[in-house]
Amino acid sequence: MPWLHVIAAGSMLESLIHRQINFPVGRVEYMPVRPCSFMEFLSAVEDQQSVDLVNRMPFPDFGHEHLLRQFMVYTFVGGMPEVIEFYRKEKSLARLNPIYDALVTSYLDDVEKYARNQTMSKVLRHTIQHSFSHASKRITFQGFGDSHYKNREMSEAFRTLEKAFLLQLVYPVTNCEKPAMPNIRRSPKLQMFDTGMVNYMAGLQNELIDFEVINRSFAGQIAEHITGQELLCFSDSVLFRLNYWTRENKNATSEVDFIWPYGNQLIPVEVKAGKAGKLRSLHQFIDRAPHALAVRVYSGRLSLEKTRTISGKEFSLLNLPFYLINKLPEYVRLMQEDSNFTGLSPEK
Repeated sequence: MPWLHVIAAGSMLESLIHRQINFPVGRVEYMPVRPCSFMEFLSAVEDQQSVDLVNRMPFPDFGHEHLLRQFMVYTFVGGMPEVIEFYRKEKSLARLNPIYDALVTSYLDDVEKYARNQTMSKVLRHTIQHSFSHASKRITFQGFGDSHYKNREMSEAFRTLEKAFLLQLVYPVTNCEKPAMPNIRRSPKLQMFDTGMVNYMAGLQNELIDFEVINRSFAGQIAEHITGQELLCFSDSVLFRLNYWTRENKNATSEVDFIWPYGNQLIPVEVKAGKAGKLRSLHQFIDRAPHALAVRVYSGRLSLEKTRTISGKEFSLLNLPFYLINKLPEYVRLMQEDSNFTGLSPEK
């Protein structure tokens, strides 16, 4: 029955830990099922006005405050469908915690069901419970989460949870042109599957709930994490990986939050929680790159700057509000096709 399509969904841990399960080679198509993106969130809560605003290019300046506020709500709620559905019905942020709690409990129960021995069960549970507070931070496997577990045990746990799409290990690259070559000998950053879950488990919700003080509401950790979550939505491949950039020198402190592959280029993406911030690492990347395009994701307004690095190299800096991350490919293409593009809509 070649016309019959079958979708199988369930715990990835079962197939990852019980190795005897086989798949018919060539007859299975793998597709990543990730949390809802910002645009999917807006559609789910039936906010068509915001969807229409985001889709207008260039973005109309008058919609900035409204969309930034909506993105803050999305950052707080996250992209888990059950959580979004509850928020759509109740419009209450304060009552979401029991759902987050039930979701985490279900993941921990999965570990109990599928771990091949008690030791593996303990290591996986420890990894899940302590990973959220390390989101967007560099980690080491040895003794992760103030544990006595060794490198091999923690590495196996992280790899298992990564294959189950509960997290992703974001390794650094030191080159500035394609192909991106991650250095797996260096410490990875930790990208969890959903920012709303990170807020809850890491106890960061109080920092995000004050929507009247938007710039201070975005903790740097969460701003970077939600950006990574949105960037992951650009790819339908289960093999797609986020990377960040650092200099080759092991003692160097220069670091760009994300490297985004676009065409034949690796474009640096720096995340700033507020409207301003130094971009020294971004400048160092551009000085080494064969192109002259960089992106700053921040809470300010959409704009395009023609500027220079500290050493004098001219480049274009796209200043992209958080709520337009999902439109990054379109704006980069517009920049390259229209020499008069400034990022500003004629409608004020």
